[in-house]
Amino acid sequence: MHLLVPFASALAEAGVYALRDLELPHLARLLPRLAPAARLGTDEFSLHPPHECALAAAWGWQGGEGRLPFAARAAAADGIEVLDLPWGLLTPVHWSVGRDRITLADPALLQLDAAESRALFDAVRGLFESEGFVAVWGAPQRWYLAGEALADLPCASLDRVVGRNVDPWLPEGPAGRLLRRLQNEVQMLLYTHPLNDAREQRGDLPCNALWLSGCGRLQAVTGTAPEVDERLKAPLLREDWAAWAEAWRELDAGPIAALTDAVARGERDIALTLCGERFAQRYEPAAAPFWQRWAQRWRSAAPAQALEVL
Repeated sequence: MHLLVPFASALAEAGVYALRDLELPHLARLLPRLAPAARLGTDEFSLHPPHECALAAAWGWQGGEGRLPFAARAAAADGIEVLDLPWGLLTPVHWSVGRDRITLADPALLQLDAAESRALFDAVRGLFESEGFVAVWGAPQRWYLAGEALADLPCASLDRVVGRNVDPWLPEGPAGRLLRRLQNEVQMLLYTHPLNDAREQRGDLPCNALWLSGCGRLQAVTGTAPEVDERLKAPLLREDWAAWAEAWRELDAGPIAALTDAVARGERDIALTLCGERFAQRYEPAAAPFWQRWAQRWRSAAPAQALEVL
């Protein structure tokens, strides 16, 4: 039983205050019974957020900064024959253009249905195929590219870029320059697409750009896959701190409570990984004599202190 919690902490000042006001009784009881184990991450500017690094480590994957093959795994799950090709995930997105920055909106806000997504995909696929890429539609928010140019291309995770200025996160190098040019061509094509005109007329965001991430060749999963609970993700990316706090309370009353009960029963094959924007901290049951374990049943900790440093 390994529970992995992305976006368990926030760097935004309002998020920090929301965290300090949170009452999480089960997490407060659980943390004193666990010992810190592996810690992953560096800072909020790494291409992969800590929860992706922790998930890759649990799966036994190898890969450098921005080179974890989440796209190939997702493509295989969507029924695509990935063979030995390097794959990248193309996510249809909306870029909001301001005076001094371009911000990437949460892709979920587009609410693309399958028909709209396929129409947009069919409109742009030729641009990529003309450069030797294989382009495949997987799902309304999951399009895929395959090609050797993606074999060693560091890409920023979509989770890193939502709500931020896109420019510092765009790929570099020869392959990066090629994909930037294709991005410009995609934007010009989508800008005049009738489907986007119709979306804007009914008050929906237009799909005016794509985001490439998760590039690389598929790797086998050799470790035990954790249970990933993503309920904190959407409210944090929207900076809806009231909703994020409520999601935390639900998480505490559900999976965290179950993990606390398992530790109280003396189960040892469990783990908890809490992930912020800089670090992922794994916790495991502490080795302690019986009397100390019995005393821990009544101890509690302030979860905010453990979460704020992530």
